[in-house]
Amino acid sequence: MIVELSLFYDAMKPLKDKLLALVIQFPPYVKITEGMEALKQYDFFFDDSFRYAVEARHSSWFSDLAYNFFSNNNISLVWYQLDKIQSPPIVTSDFVYLRLIGDRSIKEEDFGNIQKDREQEMKYWSDKFRTVDENEKDVKTGIVAANNHYAGFGAGTANMFRVMRGLASAEWGMEKELQYKLEFQRSEGLTSNQKAKQKTLLDYPSN
Repeated sequence: MIVELSLFYDAMKPLKDKLLALVIQFPPYVKITEGMEALKQYDFFFDDSFRYAVEARHSSWFSDLAYNFFSNNNISLVWYQLDKIQSPPIVTSDFVYLRLIGDRSIKEEDFGNIQKDREQEMKYWSDKFRTVDENEKDVKTGIVAANNHYAGFGAGTANMFRVMRGLASAEWGMEKELQYKLEFQRSEGLTSNQKAKQKTLLDYPSN
């Protein structure tokens, strides 16, 4: 296992400045005693190179023992929303990581459109982020990840959360591609001295 982790870290090093966090996910049956032993076994990887978040689903993790351990090591205890199960929104690091997971009831062929109304749940989590903004001055970053099984369209869910938090709606996919093609076609009609620089993904800010 140590060899595999070393190879993984070597592969991640070039992405160091682009990665928001590395997530360690424990299966639902792993209790805190077993999980803490595993984390301590590999604690030499927990340096300042990356942020870390731990997703633990067994109820034994939601205790002062875990909260203190993660706080002392600046590791985020992942917040998550399963279908009807929510983790406690405890802040244990200088960033908050929320996963909107859902269940497996939405079929893959239906992905790409919102299939379930998750507005009330998302408002709950948006309010928790607002509380963090107001009361946790050491928290510098908030990360929200949504999969397709949560409501049917992970990107759409993330966009809805952005709007709830007062951020601009993100653009992606066909709309942005058409905009790019139109701009490029216009530039083709200019002389070589007038021609606009071809756009890349870096020209489209994500925020």
